[in-house]
Amino acid sequence: MSVRPSLLALTALLLSAPPALAQTKGAVEPLGTALEGLPSAFPVQQLPLTVEGQDVRMAYLDVKPAARANGRTVVLLHGKNFFGAYWEATIRALTAAGYRVVAPDQLGFGRSSKPDIHYSFHTLASLTKQLLDTLGVKQAVILGHSMGGMVATRFALMYPETTERLILENPIGLEDYREKVPWQPTEAYYREQLAVTEASTRKYHQTYYVKWKPEYDVWVQVLYRQTLSGDYPRLARVAAETSQMIYEQPVSHEFPLVKPRTLVVIGQEDRTFIGRGKVPADVAATLGQYPQLGKKTAQAIPQATLVELPAVGHIPHFEAPEKFHAAVLDFLAK
Repeated sequence: MSVRPSLLALTALLLSAPPALAQTKGAVEPLGTALEGLPSAFPVQQLPLTVEGQDVRMAYLDVKPAARANGRTVVLLHGKNFFGAYWEATIRALTAAGYRVVAPDQLGFGRSSKPDIHYSFHTLASLTKQLLDTLGVKQAVILGHSMGGMVATRFALMYPETTERLILENPIGLEDYREKVPWQPTEAYYREQLAVTEASTRKYHQTYYVKWKPEYDVWVQVLYRQTLSGDYPRLARVAAETSQMIYEQPVSHEFPLVKPRTLVVIGQEDRTFIGRGKVPADVAATLGQYPQLGKKTAQAIPQATLVELPAVGHIPHFEAPEKFHAAVLDFLAK
């Protein structure tokens, strides 16, 4: 049986070659809003669902252990500007340790449908629970990064009996952005999404890392190529609605109610926050202070362990995969 190439390797290859129908040198081929045709390191499956009267599909990866199975499942919940595929190295680390791994693309993201619905963390958590029920998973470790940390927290609050343990990797929402960032209508977020460019997307992604590496650009290219799709306004609308979701639906006030044992992993150089460019510099300097927010969060969650990673930014599983995976596996082994 041939080995399926990774997204990173194949996407890099596709981007380096001119598209078949390119009319000008350096033209980039558009990507569909459900990433049609983009290669995957693991088989992609689809769960049919009905949400607000609309028939939709939720894409997910369900990867079996590569070593002797330990009977445990880890669910990986992605951030806002990513989708399940960016967990590839983490999936390989966990499956090599005997874990089954489930990595959904949340509704509105990645390869999943992009319906026009009311997006909420309650909805995303409940759909994740439906996926686990369909797969026969009664208990799982819930690991969320960035926006996925907010989904994971809501999941743990809604389904504590299903949440064996909770892991938060540089989650956003460790503070209530409404206290300092002015509200704006969803339509304003939508117009901002329509105006994004390759350069603006790269500039934003570069804020995630202490040191930018060329291989990180593949994730910029995926997002940029989607903006070239004729159906991009649909995706822009969903992106706007989920931005509003993050702003209007904080979870930080409920950290004391989280029951499962929790690991909080914080890259110490992260300064991500919602509302960048919408507040004065002196206010911006008080937001996204992850060294302090990590400590505050670990103190608020009753059974929390904090791991701080120096010289690491917003995505530890990219910038410091060995340290991140070691922290996760050590926590799960205890």
